[in-house]
Amino acid sequence: MLVDLHMHSTASDGVLAPADLMARAAASGVGLVSLTDHDCVDGLAEAQVAAGQLGMDWVSGVELSAQWQGHTVHVLGYGFDQQAPVLLDALAAMRDGRWQRAEQIAARLAVKRMPGALEGAVAMQQASGGDADSPPGRPHFADWMVQAGYVRDRTEAFRKWLGAGKLGDIKQHWPELPAAVQQLRDAEGVAVLAHPWHYGLTRSKLRRLLRDFAEAGGRAIEVSNGKQAPEHVAVLARLSLEFGFLASCGSDFHHPDAPWMALGAMTPLPDSCAPLWADERFARAVVMHRQ
Repeated sequence: MLVDLHMHSTASDGVLAPADLMARAAASGVGLVSLTDHDCVDGLAEAQVAAGQLGMDWVSGVELSAQWQGHTVHVLGYGFDQQAPVLLDALAAMRDGRWQRAEQIAARLAVKRMPGALEGAVAMQQASGGDADSPPGRPHFADWMVQAGYVRDRTEAFRKWLGAGKLGDIKQHWPELPAAVQQLRDAEGVAVLAHPWHYGLTRSKLRRLLRDFAEAGGRAIEVSNGKQAPEHVAVLARLSLEFGFLASCGSDFHHPDAPWMALGAMTPLPDSCAPLWADERFARAVVMHRQ
């Protein structure tokens, strides 16, 4: 069965509505799917209905932002109670934080002679079908910058202005890593560290991150993220075994124009990995959502 447990819709910074995203996943042959919007569960109800109608197994998902030793990291959560007050309260606070971040990004761009960024990013977010109350993400700022003629494409926007370590990389609004993991656990969810290779950490620092994640109660790591280099997947697979983590995989789909993030098109997990979907708690959540 083809599994894709990491994707984004218009509820956060993707370009497809949740139901359209599920249809595209089904057409790509995905059999087990999860919508994991950034700090948001607004699209889950629509996604669940669509996935069921298309014959896919589905599990609740979210991608929480967190801080760890000055770095922004992401924690994927699966199989949680979507009405758990502890999680809903945390997501409400993070939505406020994302609005604050958007305002700060816009202010910084204005200093660099790019005024009107917040209004432009909001317009881009709404044009893609996003909720008017949802804060715009960095991809929406990137799309506005392209439209306004400040950059050629999204890649240049992130490379010059919005990527890690750049002007738009604002971290201070996220909870600490143990708190994010605990929020998911309190909501009966399974915590998974998203794309560990993407944080640009040294090998020794990556090991410290995995150790701290394990101590916080993390259950798995995303060994394969999109069409990740096989040698990177192999390293993460070995680390998953060393630290006792289950292994997950996902395309991290945002946009159909990014072929390295095509739905269901991940680098395969090595046979040595213990897959997340074999975990009893995760499997129970999948079965529960079928009912």
